[in-house]
Amino acid sequence: MALAAARAAAFDVLERVQTGGYASDLLLARAAALDSRDAGLATAIVFGVLRFRAQLDWLIERLAGRPRKLDSEVRTALRMGLYQLRGLERVPPHAAVAESVELVHRARKRSAAGFVNAVLRKAGREAVEWPSREIELSCPEWLLARWERHYGAQAACAIARAALEEPVHYTCGSRPQDIGSQSIVPLLGLAPGHSVLDVCAAPGNKTAQALAAGARVVACDLHHRRLAPMKSLTASLVVLDGTRPLPFGRRFDRILVDAPCSGTGTLGRNPEIKWRLTPADLEDLQRRQRALLTNAQGALAPGGLLVYSTCSLEPEENEAVIACVPPDAVIETMRRLPGRDPGDGFFAAVIKSVKPANG
Repeated sequence: MALAAARAAAFDVLERVQTGGYASDLLLARAAALDSRDAGLATAIVFGVLRFRAQLDWLIERLAGRPRKLDSEVRTALRMGLYQLRGLERVPPHAAVAESVELVHRARKRSAAGFVNAVLRKAGREAVEWPSREIELSCPEWLLARWERHYGAQAACAIARAALEEPVHYTCGSRPQDIGSQSIVPLLGLAPGHSVLDVCAAPGNKTAQALAAGARVVACDLHHRRLAPMKSLTASLVVLDGTRPLPFGRRFDRILVDAPCSGTGTLGRNPEIKWRLTPADLEDLQRRQRALLTNAQGALAPGGLLVYSTCSLEPEENEAVIACVPPDAVIETMRRLPGRDPGDGFFAAVIKSVKPANG
């Protein structure tokens, strides 16, 4: 049988996510080759599988009758089939089963075709009593436990449940931008003519907000390829590593450090993060975030304001980072939690310029 383009694309994306890719980027790269209907189905399958992965893997083991070591391609085909059977009512069951079997053939794992067929034909849409909250919420227990420790049991579950939902799409001006992300730039208190340094600017949503407020923005990022799409916004683009001393011979009225982070506040739109993040990653991120903040402070003009922000829920990337700032320099902090507040999770701190101790 001819394999539907949507399922072939979804399979390929999920396999590449396993090796470090990001689903949104990979789907966007394939969008031009698919019609809108196929692109929509591929997107629904990819994000459904990633959001509900723990549930799907538990069901595979239960339907198979015992734990099995499965090749990646076989497990991906099973996850896709199960998600369509349980989560996409518009997909006919026979199509979900037959095309999952065909995916295994396409991946040259023909010996597993009968197994895939047998497992999926046992699957139904009936309610399931999940064995643990880790499975029910499809979220690693170590993340649930730390959110419970920091925010309470109810908030932890709400964060995890929010990550199982398709995010609401918001816009800011003419650009798609999460409502939580939109809340950061106003903390800078911009006025027309303010000079602004956006240290980690790509993809440019916050730069666009600052420009719309009448500010003069220098937008920076580590990679030229990430800054290139921003040429239509501003000509003041600088490729630099913000963890090293900044190359500017002047200071700025306002500085935004929207730091690269774990992204645990964005699991609804980036569900692969919860399956690949480790506690050790938080330590490495914190080192870089502290360097970004320290270097940015040196470029802040007297009387200026700096906003440090992340889309992380983890204190190591937030409170522990701004702990390197004198306490009297932190004017206010803001936190948004998924499941409590609309949109993605964010943390931000507004920091004023401080005279050097020997000043």
